[in-house]
Amino acid sequence: MFRQVREDIQVIFERDPAAKSIIEVVLCYPGFHALLLHRMAHALYKRKLVLLPRLISQLSRFLTGIEIHPGATIGQGFFIDHGTGVVIGETTEIGDNVTLYQGVTLGGTGKEKGKRHPTLGNNVVVGTGAKILGSVTIGDNVKIGAGSVVVKPVPNDTTVVGVPGRVVIRRGESVRDFELRHEVLPDPVTEMIQCLMDRVDRLERELQEKGDRCDVFEIVQHHDPSKRRV
Repeated sequence: MFRQVREDIQVIFERDPAAKSIIEVVLCYPGFHALLLHRMAHALYKRKLVLLPRLISQLSRFLTGIEIHPGATIGQGFFIDHGTGVVIGETTEIGDNVTLYQGVTLGGTGKEKGKRHPTLGNNVVVGTGAKILGSVTIGDNVKIGAGSVVVKPVPNDTTVVGVPGRVVIRRGESVRDFELRHEVLPDPVTEMIQCLMDRVDRLERELQEKGDRCDVFEIVQHHDPSKRRV
């Protein structure tokens, strides 16, 4: 137990530059407190107890602002930064070395029974206010941007942004570090518009090179599909 607590404290020092001392972490970090109380509640929950684990969970929510259902499974190296408003549902499964920021919800989508909450792989970072809903699987080495809403599975080594969440594959870039730089997250909609503009520019240049002075926008505007050649 003490070895596990030491590892939890070490994780906080590795991922939070604001942490200055062990005593500060022990006394002032709600994510650390919530994790300790969850381990206690989860151990009782696995012994088929119901009321006592839920009472511990509710006490944890009152003290820390973080609600973790006793049934949730959490791996090693878990870190909740600040933590206010974090909600983790009963059938949630969290892998190793996962980081959650404040306001994250790992929730369900209705009143279905059985597995109804997300499964997070290893080395996942979930940004502030992000929501992952339903029994979806988030792969390893995934980053989810602040405010994103994820309702579909996410493959390994990707970044997700937007509402609903859109997957952006980070080809050639390492996503194994824990830093989630919100100011440089990609915007897939903007990227698609830029691609379309680039294509229009290329078509205009090709028309000019062929000596045709027609504007490509005029061609599109006056195009009549019924007069298409057979």
